[in-house]
Amino acid sequence: MHFSGILFDLDGTLVHTIPDLAAAANAMRLDMGLPALPEATIATYVGKGVEQLVIRALANDGKPASVDLVMRGLARFQDHYRALNGRHSQLFPGVLAGLQAFRSQGARLAVVTNKGTEFTLPLLRHLQLDTYFDAVVCGDTCERKKPDPLPLFHACDLLGIQPSQALFIGDSINDALAAQAAQMRVLALPYGYNEGQPVQSLPVDAIVNSIIEAARWAADQTPLPA
Repeated sequence: MHFSGILFDLDGTLVHTIPDLAAAANAMRLDMGLPALPEATIATYVGKGVEQLVIRALANDGKPASVDLVMRGLARFQDHYRALNGRHSQLFPGVLAGLQAFRSQGARLAVVTNKGTEFTLPLLRHLQLDTYFDAVVCGDTCERKKPDPLPLFHACDLLGIQPSQALFIGDSINDALAAQAAQMRVLALPYGYNEGQPVQSLPVDAIVNSIIEAARWAADQTPLPA
């Protein structure tokens, strides 16, 4: 029996978005009179949503930024990211072949991301990924984001399946913990944005090198018992 539904994280799993996120974060910092940060540093801030990215990007030597600074920074970041979203983002190798392979297995597909709806949907359209997915759950769709399991449960509801019938594919601790809490099988990709931590430390069923490799892995496995 194949998995009935496959859930995917977006940033760091399907799409390399760091160039656009880093450019927007650094444009925000320059607006606030702060110097630019290395792209690799900003990559470690990605994973828990835009608000946390901005909070981390505005911290000063480990000291948290004021609420006022964060609110002003968030507005500036969003303005810059609207203009930059998708400009330099690229699909990771094997993504399209992997999505097609999962489709051929008869699975329904969904994106479950902590990125907001206003950025997620245009990015999927820009990269011509939107037609692959039966459901999209964004960071503002539910009351709570990953690592809470609620967005994964909601995606399963939209797909008309039980969590035990689903496989979640991500790249970070947020993805692994959300899937674990939802009691669904989970794979991790090694090329993503796990907040600077090694992916080998994640509590996952397996680490695969690409989405197409994930499809091959899934073809040989079975979902969890209902």
